[in-house]
Amino acid sequence: MLRPRIIPCLLIHDKGLIKSIKFNNYKYIGDPINAVRIFNEKHVDELMVLDIDATVNDSEPNYKLIENIANECRMPLCYGGGIKSIDQALKIFSLGVEKIAISSSSIANPNLILDIANRVGNQSVVVILDIKKNIFNKYEIHTHNGKINTKIDPVEFSKNIQNMNAGEIVINSIDFDGTMKGYDMDLVKKIRDSITIPLTVLGGAGSMQDIMNLISKNNIIGAAAGSLFVYKGIHKAVLINYPSYQERDNLINLLIK
Repeated sequence: MLRPRIIPCLLIHDKGLIKSIKFNNYKYIGDPINAVRIFNEKHVDELMVLDIDATVNDSEPNYKLIENIANECRMPLCYGGGIKSIDQALKIFSLGVEKIAISSSSIANPNLILDIANRVGNQSVVVILDIKKNIFNKYEIHTHNGKINTKIDPVEFSKNIQNMNAGEIVINSIDFDGTMKGYDMDLVKKIRDSITIPLTVLGGAGSMQDIMNLISKNNIIGAAAGSLFVYKGIHKAVLINYPSYQERDNLINLLIK
């Protein structure tokens, strides 16, 4: 199998690094640039940085912050937040970002996916779906940090995204965000069974065992996490961490047996 990517996800709010629980209860973690420097030393597979303010505030991406992060980053970088046009996407790529992630824009203007893919290649286009169950236990896509319920079925929309030539889909469970109790495996299976393009999963990881379960049971090659890589121990002390080469090799060896 392809070697899975284990991806720290950093949330940016008011230019600082934060963590959330179910898209609420924001906790300040520190300076995102310092976090990037630490992740450099740990040789992470890929880094995802999401500015959660830009779309909600209907503002331009913070190009200076993006440039500063990209200049420090020594691993593949995916950035998302406030991208609404091909020109914005191209400017972000010019700053040294390898992938751009769009979320609400993929719903407001699905053609943006195809436009960016045609200009830079679909391997650089990621669509993030923030998903939550309603009172009837049905999954629906939300936008604007979970504040707007689009009522869109994520399974059907994932198929549309694939048809629009997206290179990758990231599904983020709002219900599992920050809980550190494991991924929403029912949601993962529904999406995995409906598409063939690469799928990355975010929301709920609390241990390397959760990551192993995700990858082994769903043929997932992208396992993302936030809390797992910024907290340590039962009291959630802030400590940037990431599995060593040996731990990652052990994971691969267990998966291929």
